[in-house]
Amino acid sequence: MSARPCSARGWTVIEFAIALALGLIVVLLASGLLLSAGSGYRNHSENIGLNDGGRHALDIMARAIRQGAYINWDSKVAPIELDDAAPAPIAGLDAHSIGRSSADISEVLPAVAHGSDVLALRFSGSGEGGNGDGSSLNCAGFGVAVPHDEDGRGWSIFYVAANGDGEAELRCKYRGASGWGADAIVRGVDSFQVLYGVDTDTPADNIPNAYVNASGVDAMDAALVLSGATPDERLRDLRRKTFWKRVCSVKVALLLHGDSNTRADTVATRFDLFGPAYSEAHGDDEGVRVTEASLPSAQRARARRVVGMTVALRNRGG
Repeated sequence: MSARPCSARGWTVIEFAIALALGLIVVLLASGLLLSAGSGYRNHSENIGLNDGGRHALDIMARAIRQGAYINWDSKVAPIELDDAAPAPIAGLDAHSIGRSSADISEVLPAVAHGSDVLALRFSGSGEGGNGDGSSLNCAGFGVAVPHDEDGRGWSIFYVAANGDGEAELRCKYRGASGWGADAIVRGVDSFQVLYGVDTDTPADNIPNAYVNASGVDAMDAALVLSGATPDERLRDLRRKTFWKRVCSVKVALLLHGDSNTRADTVATRFDLFGPAYSEAHGDDEGVRVTEASLPSAQRARARRVVGMTVALRNRGG
């Protein structure tokens, strides 16, 4: 008997095409999962960075606000802050920016990043010499010595400006040994907003009755009746009566965004920096409400985060 050889049978063209199609489907599904996982990881990393940056900015501002109006009782002379005609320890600008190297907030510039505000704080240092004893620091971390005149007090000023790449960043402005300077605290700022808790009671009880922006405090001052025959006398009277000396607490809020588009959703989110109620009641306060629909289309898919706080200012009642 002779054995019959086994015949070898390969894939048909149809079978090969079906296998190839199934393989491509599996590859496409795996690629989609990989891209989705990568995007989710990048978005998670961006949110962590926003949390860290926001917390860092709030920590620096909280220290500066609490330090505002500090009275150095160890001074050999009467503390400057006890002079009723001394400037208020806090000041601000609504929907403006300022110059980097100009004195304090004297150089007023157009607003950056949805009408971001300016917050300026003055405080007395401690110790003698250029940097004092190191116990009293400005927002850049440099020591401030005890003041011997009104202009000797330290400054911590927060404002928003664009860096060399056009990215808005929150800056800390201060007066150093060689003049005025400013350092970046956090980048990616969509809006920086400030409200001031003003004690309007007579006599003052150091409890805020209303929270208003810098324009609101200035409007209160504009309604004051000042006494004095000369501009200098009226200025001294304004410094005695100003509502800036009745600011008891400060609310700050930041809307921050990440460096790249990492969100998978296409929802146009609305951000109310001080809550929807304030935004609805103060539609003229630019920057307290930001909608992603108003942002450039290339930036709408970035991670965003609102951070904020309320801090008491340690000043005496007016």
